[in-house]
Amino acid sequence: MVFGDEPRRAYDRVHLSDYVKKKDVDDLYLCKSDWYVRQNIKLYLNDPVKSINRTTKTIQSSNGVVIEYDFLVLATGSKAFVPNIPGVEKEGVFVYRTIEDLDLIKSYSVSVHQGVVLGGGLLGLEAAKAMMDLGIPSVAVIEAAPRLMPRQIDRGGSEILRRRLEQFGLSVYADRRAYRIEGDGSIRELRFDDGSVIKADMLIISAGICPRDELARECGIDVGERGGIVVDEYMQTSDPSVFAIGECALFEDTIYGLVAPGYEMADVAAARICEEGKIFRRFDMSTRLKLVGVEVASFGDPFMEAPYARTIVFEDKNDGIYKRLNVSNDGKYLLGGILVGDARDYNLLLQTVNNRLELPDSPGDLIMHTKEPIGTADGAGLSALPDNALICSCEGVTKGEICRAVMEAGCENADSVRQCTKAGSGCGGCIPMVKDLVVAAMKQQGKYIRNVVCEHFSLSRQELYDLIKIHRLESYNEVLDALGQGDGCEVCKPLISSLLASIWNDMILRKGNDTAQDSNDRFLANIQKGGTYSVVPRIPGGEITPDRLVVIGEVAKKYGLYTKITGAQRIDMFGAYLDDLPLIWEELIAAGFESGHAYGKALRTVKSCVGSTWCRFGLHDSVSFAIQIEERYRGLRAPHKIKSAVSGCIRECAEAQSKDFGIIATEKGWNLYVCGNGGSKPQHALLLAADVDSETCIRYIDRFLMFYIRTADPLTRTATWLNKMEGGIEYLRNVVVNDSLGMAAQWEAEMEDRARDYRCEWKAAVEDPEIRKRFSHFVNAPGEKDPTVKFEEMRGQKRAADWTLI
Repeated sequence: MVFGDEPRRAYDRVHLSDYVKKKDVDDLYLCKSDWYVRQNIKLYLNDPVKSINRTTKTIQSSNGVVIEYDFLVLATGSKAFVPNIPGVEKEGVFVYRTIEDLDLIKSYSVSVHQGVVLGGGLLGLEAAKAMMDLGIPSVAVIEAAPRLMPRQIDRGGSEILRRRLEQFGLSVYADRRAYRIEGDGSIRELRFDDGSVIKADMLIISAGICPRDELARECGIDVGERGGIVVDEYMQTSDPSVFAIGECALFEDTIYGLVAPGYEMADVAAARICEEGKIFRRFDMSTRLKLVGVEVASFGDPFMEAPYARTIVFEDKNDGIYKRLNVSNDGKYLLGGILVGDARDYNLLLQTVNNRLELPDSPGDLIMHTKEPIGTADGAGLSALPDNALICSCEGVTKGEICRAVMEAGCENADSVRQCTKAGSGCGGCIPMVKDLVVAAMKQQGKYIRNVVCEHFSLSRQELYDLIKIHRLESYNEVLDALGQGDGCEVCKPLISSLLASIWNDMILRKGNDTAQDSNDRFLANIQKGGTYSVVPRIPGGEITPDRLVVIGEVAKKYGLYTKITGAQRIDMFGAYLDDLPLIWEELIAAGFESGHAYGKALRTVKSCVGSTWCRFGLHDSVSFAIQIEERYRGLRAPHKIKSAVSGCIRECAEAQSKDFGIIATEKGWNLYVCGNGGSKPQHALLLAADVDSETCIRYIDRFLMFYIRTADPLTRTATWLNKMEGGIEYLRNVVVNDSLGMAAQWEAEMEDRARDYRCEWKAAVEDPEIRKRFSHFVNAPGEKDPTVKFEEMRGQKRAADWTLI
């Protein structure tokens, strides 16, 4: 028999925040409604237990039901801790724990303009994301500690996280303590103990949890000094007939607030009741989350420092990446770490800690990726993991169970493994490793691995590319009808749209392809914080006439745009209303500008130094060559964005070796470098060809780009593409320079056709009345501005408004 005080059967709290984004409640339930009946379980909902009589071994519920028990399991969880702040009872103040809480928050949020979350931990940031998903224009997080997520990440990681969150439009205030909630009946502002004030129409309190141990206290079962029902390694309380599991249980002075240890406690309690010998040990609290679009992970002992460990730290403030590894003093073992902004290596780093695998000679390679990826590093690959390595901690699934599901049960993808073993059905953080294990097990069986796009297309990206071209399919719906099944998804829609753009070089918003695009491509602009859009005209080679500079200035003044000269020799303009975009581009196009494709998976810029035109060290005219390169490849759609540069000498002022393809002048011609990346995963480009003339250089670039477009996985940069390529740069050189595949002539001809047929997307958009209709915030009121967009002054210009403390 199960008693619960909520009106619903058990549901998944891990994905509770998804409910805000209009997720159906039915999607959250952990079992079907008839499961309890089929398992011979009687379920009492909305009827919490009121008292326990340990002498008669009975419980009484709030509705008067009296039941005898042989064994009693307390799984009462926790409740939100609400600090004793004057005014906390006011309307508009909520906690964030249950579906009912979220229903109240959703209904109240309709008229809210300024939302505040009190608490910068895991749940607090989840609550802030929920507010943003509800469309609340301004959201702020207040944390009493000096940094965000103080239990999971250090100061360096917290600062990077803070900057990333602020880029998403979230205001963050640390080291602030709430003193009083002001307002007439409902909250209007929050006052702090330092005298500062922040405006607030809604407040969500996420300041911690309190174990629900009141039933145990009342019947004399031992509880901890600061709360929690004391349990032993079998989950038994001071009464051997009574067990406690989950967030109400206190094991070795620790309350475990994650789902995985809760499941493990349930297994241990059940084993003890059935007279089996399983025991509970201190649980690994490593975790990986995505908070407001930022990946955050910690594993092992994240805070270990000298003299007990050596610390390796990588920090990239430009791209918002922070990585920390704590390594044993002898350099052999990984003890713990922190990842912020890039947590792709979390699973294998965690396994390296948990299974005490030996590290490579240079442990820093594991986070810098200067050599092979971690999956193949000495001693740290999948093959080095023992069969009992825990892959899915939520469901307790090991590597051996996953491999057996593949080799014995015939599971050949992550979905079928999940159905067979439940691996990945919890938080989902282990799914990348599950996929890798499936591939490894299939390869061990000698099976052919097909990297299909998604459930709607049982084809690889390269197969789709070829079939679209063979059948002359020109829209997403045509591709889906001819080659796919179902209605499509957010994985295949932008992928197919990218392929169509790459193959046909057509205006991406025509032929019904508009709704299948990524959000930025749908509006031919990057959507910025605050609900405005960017305007980025192309400036080939960074060369611009005084007259065109004047036009940019006049347009920016007319439409009130924030202007900035970027590091990629362009002038960005920010803060444009959606319905102003066609008007702005009309004026820019009339002055000779064209789309800079800052929003697309396409060529962005070809950066250049001044070269021999002005520089005394310049060997060749790098500006003219950069303009020629940019005008040849402008608008070229690819699996990911592409950047290039031309340097006039080996001093490398244009930083060509950090680009997807870069060109450096030599005494004899040009050196061509490929597959560099200056973004979140820095990697130097590699020399493809040396001392070639301009014509040959362009031919090689044609072949290189066409080979990349034809074969790379979606959202894969050229650096990653090369890293995965068997044979590496030698194979790529053989294909591009030596034409080992016999495709050079075809690729060069295709690129020539694309360059000849190029049309500016924004020119087509402003000239097509049907496309122009898209650029209206209100469908029924064209021209009316978005009232939620707010601005504030910054150094003589306006920017999207954040909340600021008064």
